[in-house]
Amino acid sequence: MKKVNRWVFVLYLCGMLSGSAYGQQTYSNCTAAFLDNRLIVNEYSPEGKCMLDSTARGILTVSPSTYDNNQWKADYPAEFMVAIRDKFTGTVCMYSDKRYKKLEISKVLSKCRKGDHIVLLTMDDRLALPHHEILVR
Repeated sequence: MKKVNRWVFVLYLCGMLSGSAYGQQTYSNCTAAFLDNRLIVNEYSPEGKCMLDSTARGILTVSPSTYDNNQWKADYPAEFMVAIRDKFTGTVCMYSDKRYKKLEISKVLSKCRKGDHIVLLTMDDRLALPHHEILVR
């Protein structure tokens, strides 16, 4: 049932975005989440997982990225918002109504429990962020 609800929500959002962004090049730039300029996802592929220890420290950024010399590099910090998905109920709650270009991860983690997910939302529909959920271990 949870999967069905998620897919319905995703399809609804896709429909809303496609209607408002008709004629634009949506999701055309590869984007990733970084902690202190290090890629958070373990593998930039459909199988990649984003995980952080609950005691992690550093600056969280979301950035269009390039792959050069076997390494992912952040191009420039993009605006993003943060939400937290509760482990037990699946409820998504906004961390703040602010837009960030960088954020100290310990501030977000102080609001999380192990098993929750940090959800990253881009503010630019040209930025594809396939690994937008970070599991808190």
